[in-house]
Amino acid sequence: MYTVQELCNVINGTFLLQEGEANIEHLAFDTRRLQQPATSLFFALKTEHNDGHKFLVTAYKKGVRNFIVSTAVDTIQFTHSNILIVEDVLAALQQIAAHHRKHFHYPVIGITGSNGKTIVKEWLYQLLHEEYNLVRSPKSFNSQIGVALSVWLMRHDNNLGLFEAGISKPGEMEQLKAMIQPTIGLITNLGEAHDEGFTSRDQKLSEKLKLFEDAKIVFGPLDLLKGKLDDSLLFTWGYQEEADLFISSIQRFAIRTAITAKYKGKEVNIDIPFTDDASIENAISCLGVLLHLGIDEAVIKKRFVHLHPVDMRLQLMHGINECLVVNDSYSADTVSLKIALDFMQQQSSGLRRTAILSDFFETGRSKEDLYEVIARLLQEYKVEKLITIGKEMGELLPAFTRNIDIRSFATVEDFLLEFRSSLFYKEIILIKGARKFGFERIVQLFEKKMHQTVLEINLNALAHNLKEYKHIINPGTKIMAMVKAFAYGSGGAEIASVLQYHNIDYLGVAYADEGVELIKAGINTPVMVMNAEESSFQSIVDYNLQPVIFSFELLSKFKAYLEQQAMIEYPVHIEIETGMNRLGFALTELEELGSKLAGDNRFYVASVFSHLAASEEQEQDAFTFLQAQRFDEACTILQHHISYSFLRHISNSAAIVRHPGLQMDMVRLGIGLYGIETGHKEVLNLQVVATLRSTIAQLKKVKAGDSISYNRRGVVHRDSLIATIRVGYADGYSRQFGNGKGNMLIRGKLAPVIGTICMDMTMVDVTDIPGVKEGDEVIIFGPGLDVEKVASWANTIPYEIMTGVSQRVKRIYFHE
Repeated sequence: MYTVQELCNVINGTFLLQEGEANIEHLAFDTRRLQQPATSLFFALKTEHNDGHKFLVTAYKKGVRNFIVSTAVDTIQFTHSNILIVEDVLAALQQIAAHHRKHFHYPVIGITGSNGKTIVKEWLYQLLHEEYNLVRSPKSFNSQIGVALSVWLMRHDNNLGLFEAGISKPGEMEQLKAMIQPTIGLITNLGEAHDEGFTSRDQKLSEKLKLFEDAKIVFGPLDLLKGKLDDSLLFTWGYQEEADLFISSIQRFAIRTAITAKYKGKEVNIDIPFTDDASIENAISCLGVLLHLGIDEAVIKKRFVHLHPVDMRLQLMHGINECLVVNDSYSADTVSLKIALDFMQQQSSGLRRTAILSDFFETGRSKEDLYEVIARLLQEYKVEKLITIGKEMGELLPAFTRNIDIRSFATVEDFLLEFRSSLFYKEIILIKGARKFGFERIVQLFEKKMHQTVLEINLNALAHNLKEYKHIINPGTKIMAMVKAFAYGSGGAEIASVLQYHNIDYLGVAYADEGVELIKAGINTPVMVMNAEESSFQSIVDYNLQPVIFSFELLSKFKAYLEQQAMIEYPVHIEIETGMNRLGFALTELEELGSKLAGDNRFYVASVFSHLAASEEQEQDAFTFLQAQRFDEACTILQHHISYSFLRHISNSAAIVRHPGLQMDMVRLGIGLYGIETGHKEVLNLQVVATLRSTIAQLKKVKAGDSISYNRRGVVHRDSLIATIRVGYADGYSRQFGNGKGNMLIRGKLAPVIGTICMDMTMVDVTDIPGVKEGDEVIIFGPGLDVEKVASWANTIPYEIMTGVSQRVKRIYFHE
């Protein structure tokens, strides 16, 4: 704990406002994640696309009274506060972290490399947590901000630190080194990640190795480190006998790998439950560290057998009885608990919050202290119902909780015996337990019983794509995200929750019932309804939705409804027809429309917009600019009649990229959010959001001349191996893909569809795919098989493929 005055001295800051001393326990820069505002220091960070100064008032209203800024602010708004001004807020955050680090003298392992940093860190935690009270980076916090927040977690009762450091260009490692100050270094590898930020691989390696300039020992591959650092500092592993850890043999079996090595002339053997190259190399890195630390070889051998995969994803799925389930059933520590609770809060959407927790295992602090921290987190995140599993959790946690309904079970088996699904209704349920408790059995109880075809939605990819577009959207231009058609098949409320969390300005839906579902789910971002109907007026008004008005008839009917309700200045959006010839007021109607709007206080025109017909096509650019010209004329006419300003928008996803001059006051971001931006991949680095997966139900050997599926349209011309996949046209896999037009991805290879698509099943030819077996995963579209490519096989567009995925297909949401 530090005082504000002490931190002011550390960063050489100046008080804009000083209202007494305060103790600082928490660092904050995101008002959405404030949990202990009274003891938090808020950093008004400026990034390429945002400015933390915009959120100072929000932070103040939430209870923050200590701030660091780089721009002078009106201190009258912040009574009883301490406001420090510095030249660079990020530098101040890093200086405070570095200052905090200097108070601790136990070993700290700094981990860098192109890939595998998080896995090595988490595996070292798994392998060492019984001997050491470890502090480590949460998840993959390895950035300029993430490292600062990670180092701040250091406490005097820890005795070993594990911190990641990631860089993407020269000059970044110096700041990370100053904060981590590693006594032990570990580099995993040097791959292609972030190559674009460096002039060469040698430069990238040189920059990464700056992290270890003051380390006492550095672990890494011999091939990578030889000649790069003083040999006396190195602990190398490799396939050459000169390596400190000489890997003499690697034997892969069906589900495990046996590794034989020599260390100090003695043979060392471990088995790991993985067979891929990356896992083998990461395990060897960890082995070197354990040997150096003097862990008993028998203990080492036992623990490597039980290594488990590092799943950094939080899984969100629809469960029984209208519940949402957050599956985090692979770890139990307070840092990951806070991250899981934060995600739960983001997605809770007004649902009651329930947690199912196992005993936690953190060495170095008393059990009473540990469970007091857990209880405080549960109360801060407003968990109303708690189920504990394990002796310690059941005995110790209740003493620290209040206003939480608690039920305790000694074992998972006890809970399973007493489970009643009727006890859970319209709740968001966090299931979080140590690996050894086997909480996957509990997750299965709450899952909706659906078949093995699932649509996976990567929420991090969605947020990434939004940021990619923000790179090219003009500062000050608002963003409307289109979530119509169930968010292009991805799930309206879940997608809207993430977009709202990232401060989107508007949401757009096609029909009022879509908007109603969003509001019921707790969304409070303004929602525009594109296709308002007279039958939906009551729902629109009841749920504060904002309708699009596209004709005089609709204008008249909505005005009459507002008069009945005695409502004035209701927000509406005016659609202008400029060339799509679908909906909207014609240019010839705008003088009359302007007169009607000017003389009527029933409406407040929030925005005026139009649709571009062919913004993605270069050969249609002249028509696109003609539409823009017509739209500008329309807005000029309306503005002449309307005394206040309104937002103007015409750009869709393609126009944002191809016609930046048309971004105006707001843009409408649609399919691009989901990773689809045909023809402009050189401008945007979009990520795939949706993956449609299934599995092989059965393999069948058929003879040359045999037919497959209905109507005998699929005939094999050689002895073949046919796989039946658990997906059909009832799931949204169109019959257009039948008879060789479509393909699915199995074991990295395309398998052509053979025969007619059935309602629930599709057959593919896997004769040329070695090693295929029943139960294998099948990608219908997703990474490795772009939905654009799939759409081309059916002579359609990605929109139709994505929106066509049936609601009977289970949606699963992932958050890294």
